[in-house]
Amino acid sequence: MSVHLLLSAGRGPQECAWALAQLLHRLETDATRQNLETHRAQTVPGDRPGTYRSVLIRITGAAADAFAASWTGTLCWQAPSPYRTSTGRKNWYVIAQPCQVDTPRTTFAEADVDIVACRTGGPGGQHRNKASTAVRATHRPTGIVVVVDTERQFSLNRRIAMRLLRQRVEHGDEAAELAVTTARWRIHDELVRGNPTRIERPIRSPH
Repeated sequence: MSVHLLLSAGRGPQECAWALAQLLHRLETDATRQNLETHRAQTVPGDRPGTYRSVLIRITGAAADAFAASWTGTLCWQAPSPYRTSTGRKNWYVIAQPCQVDTPRTTFAEADVDIVACRTGGPGGQHRNKASTAVRATHRPTGIVVVVDTERQFSLNRRIAMRLLRQRVEHGDEAAELAVTTARWRIHDELVRGNPTRIERPIRSPH
């Protein structure tokens, strides 16, 4: 099982990009401890070395879903700013949300299309209506239906119907991909500071 988790510093200050890097390391360590594999599928670096504005991480393993759920929501890294000693703020927030990365492509095959001869009305259609040269084509996997009666030959209408179905199936795939990309970008603006689902802190060295 594989899950993608998007971690984002949102529009927070540079400390949030630093916090994201700390939380990412903690997440990866936690995943290794639970026999899960992680892979940084995509990273957007921050302004300072070793920091990230966002990271898309793939988590793989039997308990990947439950693990991702334990790291989902507003995450807080609690530590003083490494850049501004003057600020008293110690809570830096990051959002983590599961997201879909790939949309399955619909393979168009003529075997998945039901063709039915039919009659349609309309100007000048009287002759071809009697011969039932119109075509009603249904793509079973998607339920898309087209009716073509522009030609007087059934075979020509069938060819046009196939072409239209293929175009509509491909257009549907493109729309689905756009929706997935849009949803991913929306996560960056969903960061709510405060009331974190998880708080992490630096591990103190024993004295």
